[in-house]
Amino acid sequence: MRKIIPLLFALLPLFATSTIIRAADAPPNVIFILTDDQGPGDLGAHGNPWLKTPHLDQFHAESVRFTDYHVSPVCTPTRGALMTGRYPINNGAWATYKGRDALSPDTTTLADIFQANGYQTGLFGKWHLGDAYPVRATDSGFGLSVQHKSGGVGELSDYWGNNYFDDTYFVNNEPRPLEGYCTDIWFDEAMKFMRENRDRPFFAYIPTNAPHGPFFVPEKYAAPYRELEGTKINRAAFYGMIANIDENFGRLEAFLHETGLADNTIVIFMTDNGSGGGVSNDETIGYNNGLRGRKGRYTDGGHRVPFFIRWPDGKVTGGRDIDDPTAHVDVLPTLAGLCNLDVPADLELDGVDLSPLLLGQKDHLAERTVFVHNNQDWRPPADVNPSAIIRGKWRLMNGTELYDTTTDRHQDHDLSAQHPEIVEALLADNAAFVAQSKTNSEYFEFPVSIVGHDAQPGVKLTIQHAIGEDAGFWKCEQVAAGLKSRNNKHAVQIGRAGRYRISFRRWPTECPGPIHGIPAENPKDLFDYQTITPELARLEIANQIIEVPIDADDEAAVFEINLEPGKTILTNDFIEDGEAFGVYYTYISRLD
Repeated sequence: MRKIIPLLFALLPLFATSTIIRAADAPPNVIFILTDDQGPGDLGAHGNPWLKTPHLDQFHAESVRFTDYHVSPVCTPTRGALMTGRYPINNGAWATYKGRDALSPDTTTLADIFQANGYQTGLFGKWHLGDAYPVRATDSGFGLSVQHKSGGVGELSDYWGNNYFDDTYFVNNEPRPLEGYCTDIWFDEAMKFMRENRDRPFFAYIPTNAPHGPFFVPEKYAAPYRELEGTKINRAAFYGMIANIDENFGRLEAFLHETGLADNTIVIFMTDNGSGGGVSNDETIGYNNGLRGRKGRYTDGGHRVPFFIRWPDGKVTGGRDIDDPTAHVDVLPTLAGLCNLDVPADLELDGVDLSPLLLGQKDHLAERTVFVHNNQDWRPPADVNPSAIIRGKWRLMNGTELYDTTTDRHQDHDLSAQHPEIVEALLADNAAFVAQSKTNSEYFEFPVSIVGHDAQPGVKLTIQHAIGEDAGFWKCEQVAAGLKSRNNKHAVQIGRAGRYRISFRRWPTECPGPIHGIPAENPKDLFDYQTITPELARLEIANQIIEVPIDADDEAAVFEINLEPGKTILTNDFIEDGEAFGVYYTYISRLD
């Protein structure tokens, strides 16, 4: 275990394997539902005056609710913390792109632990912790994965042409056309998995991409909310996506009762960050449960989200609230405690086991500090700014603003001048936390895609994940429009010595076309296409720099090169009129 630096306000205690005796003789099943960009106000049970979520409202009434539960303000950092029990600054996945939206090799995940304890494991929806070996979902403890790629359906790293309806998704990493609306597919495939494994304990992780934008949903779900259309946000489709999630949750509840699985199944519902479509940036439109901020913000509206959990056989029921500050890093140790899982003794965790609270064995946690850091960049999060440091009722924002959320839920009144001792103490906690984080390799070393490994003979790198100084982009329509970014570096590890083929492409292989042209056939014909005309392609890797000319009809600029094992940085550029910009798609395979 790593050493813990003493703090004025103690850091989260490390987790030890729980010895709590479960209520049921058989290990409980676990269903973990995580929705995307659904904020604290985007639920009927939280007082939303427009949105109807009857099935989730009923679940809320039957569950134990953590009312002061915190995640990260954006997607990947929350997911990494859930899977590892470690803060993003400690597990290395603190951004949604730029090479920091993947776990590091050899990371032990929640799914690994379930699998090692005899559970069948399946993921259905959004992984967003790495598209390449060794940190794909199937490399990270999931025996079955039915998913889209990267951060969202239809992003440029996903299968080209996906648009939420009748898409091609990846079943254990192989592309497969699946009919239906995306959320319906995730729940259908999850229930199929549960039915097939009903006689064995299972862990079913259902991280939906909805209601993340773009806001596509069958019209019957959006229609009841059309009167809410405004000039700033499309709440009708956003609310329609949540209504569809609610309907699918109702189908899942009916399935659990029909199959006799309901009583000994732990069901969790939570969201990954603040609202992405239910509240306008200026908060003049929408409902936010009395909180300030939305996705990406460090006020509570950006990271304080719903967390409901029910387990009838474990007596985790009854519409009970737990008000202690809790966080995404607590999920792994808590499920290990509830399910009596053996956990590696050397596993470093930031979270605490909340099962004594859930099972009524404790009334409150020991006081502790919770940290909200992430950075939408390849660089580590700054020591203080931006951040939220949480202890009890206090929130220290960006190192300077102090709020008491028991009397000021909306965080309007800065109390830092009145309580300098609280500010000083929280800053001391944070400084010690960051200093400890800097002793971890994940803080400095990039996650890598391993190329040349038999587990993934061909690796695709995309500009969405490229390291660089530009803001970058992630949409297929941005590729189609020929937008250019100077982000052009990828951290890779050569898995085996040999000769490799590296191909630079404008278009992905499933939608081919010339670098100087447009695809002959575009699935679903979604985009407005523009051309680019680079004359050269330049590759830098392992102290080698190679340039090849690009002819008008070339679909790819192809390099064949000898590489030795080890970590390196691959730099890929198209060069047009002397201007270098990052390659959109790079494919690497070993030739021998």
